[in-house]
Amino acid sequence: MSLPATAPESPDTVLSLALPAALDGRAGTNRARGGHLQIAADTDVEAVRLWLAEYAGSPHTLRSYRKEALRLLMWATRTLGKPLSSLTREDFLLYERFLAAPTGDWADPARPRRGGTRRLFDGPLSERSQHQALGILSGLLSYLVSAGYLAGNPLALRRRTGAAAKLKRRVERYLDHALWDYVLASVEQWPRLTARDHQHYERSRWLIRLLYHTGLRVSEAAHAEAADFYQRRGNWWLHVVGKGGAEGEVPVSAALMADFARYRVFHGLAPTTSGNDTAAAVMSVAGDPCRHLTSAAVYLIVKEVFRRAADTLAMSDPAGAATLRRASTHWLRHTAATHQADAGTDLRFIQKNMRHASIQTTGIYLHAEDDRRHSETVQE
Repeated sequence: MSLPATAPESPDTVLSLALPAALDGRAGTNRARGGHLQIAADTDVEAVRLWLAEYAGSPHTLRSYRKEALRLLMWATRTLGKPLSSLTREDFLLYERFLAAPTGDWADPARPRRGGTRRLFDGPLSERSQHQALGILSGLLSYLVSAGYLAGNPLALRRRTGAAAKLKRRVERYLDHALWDYVLASVEQWPRLTARDHQHYERSRWLIRLLYHTGLRVSEAAHAEAADFYQRRGNWWLHVVGKGGAEGEVPVSAALMADFARYRVFHGLAPTTSGNDTAAAVMSVAGDPCRHLTSAAVYLIVKEVFRRAADTLAMSDPAGAATLRRASTHWLRHTAATHQADAGTDLRFIQKNMRHASIQTTGIYLHAEDDRRHSETVQE
């Protein structure tokens, strides 16, 4: 399996867009005046680049956020003849309708996907995708308000209905206990005839356990170090730096630490870690403890684990195999939260483990409560 060694993209290269002086945002009607600017940006493109720089360590997030920012910048300047920093709530109502039905050149399949004449849509966005796009843009505008660049966020006035309400439904992107056990058993059947096969098996085995037992996001796992595991009062914890630099700590079981020790010993390291151990928690493809596995490689390895499990399950359980083919890294985070909730873990503890800002977000994992309510309500 060939894995790319990708470095974080520079925001200067991921948002290459030249706007005429009249539309660059210097004179935007929503520009903050008289305050203290927290970022060194004079134009909208410069400001957006600095926002994107906050996500340089998360390639998947960076690409998604760049896409939405570019769409808005190009739509505002080309369709309305206005800079981003002059957009009003009424303008965003128009943009919402546009996302639901982009027409003409915006979705023309004959246009290239890159360059100044690119197409930015493959077709209308689903209601959920519209909500996601506007949520990303609201985050951008809030950042620019906090930075003293904009006076206000027009999307803060948006009424949350439709897809926003649907997101509160129970999450379905997770593996049930039987399917997760099958994935673990499937990995144990991987060949280990060559040194390369054996190394890939040990790395994959450790990685999926780490993601499941800690609920880490892809970028968090990619950047974790051995020194981030520490003991307090006889218990193991993992220090995590998450979204926006927010710090948290996740309980770690003795079983996971045993798996970590096994992985380290395989690579010739001491089984236990110390406070000054700078080795990567998940080492590079070559097994170099001084180099981290990239976020892209983490994603590809997990996808391979699910694909190989699906291949062996297809004959006996086609539905389970189809679920595994859809699954990705973030499914392991959802699976971790769901299984903790199924085990009766206090919702407040799950919120801290997942580092959710709101306990309402954590509540979407309470499947066991739904199962119990259904069984006690429906009489067969």
